[in-house]
Amino acid sequence: MFDDAKKQIVESAQELTRKGYLMATGGNLSLRIAGQNAFAITPSNYDYMKMAPDDVCVLDFELNLLEGTRKPSVESSMHGAVYQVRSDVTAIVHTHQVYASALTLIKAPIPALFDEQARFLGRSVDIIPYAPSGTGFLKNTVAKHVKNHNNAFMMQNHGALVFGHDMERAIHNVEILEKCALAYLLAICSERKISKIPLAVREVAFSKLRNDQKKVERGESVKGGE
Repeated sequence: MFDDAKKQIVESAQELTRKGYLMATGGNLSLRIAGQNAFAITPSNYDYMKMAPDDVCVLDFELNLLEGTRKPSVESSMHGAVYQVRSDVTAIVHTHQVYASALTLIKAPIPALFDEQARFLGRSVDIIPYAPSGTGFLKNTVAKHVKNHNNAFMMQNHGALVFGHDMERAIHNVEILEKCALAYLLAICSERKISKIPLAVREVAFSKLRNDQKKVERGESVKGGE
């Protein structure tokens, strides 16, 4: 019944693993099921490169298992909460990617440094305060902090949380985030003044992102963007 979504989860997880954004069994990703209050998500503690579509779990927003035999990701409640507070989000990727994770350790949000960052990730990449993995505390903390319509966040002492209007866009946003995180870390290390894009340019770029999000909420298609 959910074969297409489960296949896409596997293909995307393996692509992210090959690119080095997912490592071992860390991280997780999910995809909203169109027309239903449900989502497909990676199983808990399972090698991405060995994963097959039948290993993927499908849950409703109350975390009832609709399809699958494995235990779903311990972060399933966090994913479900995001889908409920962000109707524009169709895909979620949570990684432990290195450079973004480093910024969580020094609690350094990324300001608007690049045009593409503002266009696809939002006004800034904020730090979500620490909460233990797989807990209701984390779910509630994340749900509270993602309502600003940005598409990328960094969870303190944990990793990155990235959204997209489809899985392809979410994966691209993971890559944009890591580029920004590395550039920002190097700039911080230079101890020189760090320049940001002009406020007006940031707002124009962010307005384009919001237009895309509103299209998703209306059920319209969104082009990939430049």
